Amino acid sequence: MSDFNTVATEFCKFYYEKFDSDRSQLGNLYREQSMLTFETSQVQGTKDIVEKLAGLPFAKVAHRISTLDAQPASPQGDILVMVTGELMIDDEQNAQRYSQVFHLIPDGNSYYVFNDIFRLNYS
Repeated sequence: MSDFNTVATEFCKFYYEKFDSDRSQLGNLYREQSMLTFETSQVQGTKDIVEKLAGLPFAKVAHRISTLDAQPASPQGDILVMVTGELMIDDEQNAQRYSQVFHLIPDGNSYYVFNDIFRLNYS
């Protein structure tokens, strides 16, 4: 069993690089029982999650992670990850703050996202 902090860091690096370059390629990180809450909408299942992410109304996006916290979430090796950071969307000059929580489940030699909760943080 690998170190949960390392797994969380590597997962987030991969996830955000993939998200920022081609959101439609995120499907292999989810399963049919996975759920995404994005702001106020909830979707479940790989196909619906990818459709939601790919259909977001912006062309370019860049995530900048400010904080990344991880904890073991069960004796089975689940990992809970909480990320805060900033999003640069399209050609906007001002970054938007966001929070995101991932519940990662071990799957062979890797992990998949069981829960994904995303919120913009308005101050």
